[in-house]
Formats: sequence, structure tokens, C-alpha cells
Amino acid sequence: YPTWKRTLTRRAREAQMNRFCKAQTIQRRLEEIEVTFRELEQQGIKLEKLLRDEDGTPADQKTQWMNQLLYLVQKKNSLMSEESDLMIAVQELKLEEQQWQLDHKLRYYMNMEESLKTPEDRVAEQEILMQLVEVVNKCNVLIHIQEEKRLSEL
Repeated sequence: YPTWKRTLTRRAREAQMNRFCKAQTIQRRLEEIEVTFRELEQQGIKLEKLLRDEDGTPADQKTQWMNQLLYLVQKKNSLMSEESDLMIAVQELKLEEQQWQLDHKLRYYMNMEESLKTPEDRVAEQEILMQLVEVVNKCNVLIHIQEEKRLSEL
């Protein structure tokens, strides 16, 4: 087994493991965001009740509650933006995995001796190549979405 094949196999496993670790990290963060959303919602409900039942409450206290409520809304919007970024990252990881699998299949067909390929092999190779181009195009769309989002936030 040539050294370069072992190296490629090892690097592929490392890349797959890195994608898996990233996916786990993203999943944990999404769960944390969900918990934080619930907490912010509960705090918001309490503040709204206080503001509705403001009979005889000093104006300073009302202003403070309103500022707290606005802060909660701002924090929730920030978390929603982060969640959106994480969902894009999840899609990128899925596409990377898909691209790796397609690359692997394509290499198999490309390493075959041309004279030994059947017509079915040639068709399969072309289909894999088209799927690979489709995955790359989807990656480009995600990058475009991220760039638009970044520009709109500026």
C-alpha cells in the first residue's frame, strides 16, 4: 500500500473527524441558544406584566423596565443572528461531507483503466461529476448568503 494512499486516507479520516467535532460543537451551541431563548422569553413576560400593571409605579421604574425589555429584545435578536450563522455552518458541514464522499467515488472511477471501464462506469462517473458540481454550487450559494448577511449587518 503506497505511502501517499495511507497519507490521503489518514487526512480524510482527520477531516471527517474535524467535521464531526464541529458538528457536535454547533449542536451544543444551538441547544444553549434554545435554553437562553426560553430564559429571555420568561424574563420578557415578567417585564411585560410589570409594565401592564404599572398603577402607581414611579416613572423611573417604568423607564428601567422598558430599558430592560429593550435589552432582552436586542439580546434575542443577537442570538437569532448567531443561530442563523450556525445553521449555515451546519449546511456547510453537510455539503463538505457530501463533497468528500463524491470525491472518493469519483477517484475510484478516475483511477480505473480507461479500457476497463464499462459504459455504466462512464455514466456513473459523469453523474458523480455532475453531483459534485451541484454541491460546489450549493456551497457558493451559502457563501453568498453569508456575505449578504455580513453586509446587511454593517
